Amino acid sequence: MKIRVGFGYDVHRLEPGYQFLLGGIKVEHSKGSVGHSDGDVLIHAICDALLGAAGLRDIGVYFPDNDPALKGIDSKILLRKTVEILTEKGFSIGNIDSTICLEKPKIKANIPLMQQTLADVMGIDTSDISIKATTTETLGFTGREEGVSAYAVVLVEKS
Repeated sequence: MKIRVGFGYDVHRLEPGYQFLLGGIKVEHSKGSVGHSDGDVLIHAICDALLGAAGLRDIGVYFPDNDPALKGIDSKILLRKTVEILTEKGFSIGNIDSTICLEKPKIKANIPLMQQTLADVMGIDTSDISIKATTTETLGFTGREEGVSAYAVVLVEKS
């Protein structure tokens, strides 16, 4: 068995008038993430990490942000397709460790539902998904509540 790791990062601008989707669920907030898809930074970071671990480049190669068919698409669909790509290449997911950076809203109470939602989409156990949240202590674009970012590290196995 061969194991590999991958790293993913994503960032989206936050603006009023948009839904705030994070980890596959809607989070109540006065702002939402702006993106070609639904703007779910956590899912996008996980997709990038998974693709990178398998040596398959990045999310933009498979789901370009200039494809009109992907406009407003639910990022859970992108994640499901990413897992299918990995499975076709003989990879399985070992675990995911992720961090969401945002000043507001506090999302601690949302994390179990995010874990369950992501686990259902990927067909893995919730115990294989870690989601943490942090602020940037009011520093930078995140601290000014102009955007949200997410980091993900994954371990994949190939038989």
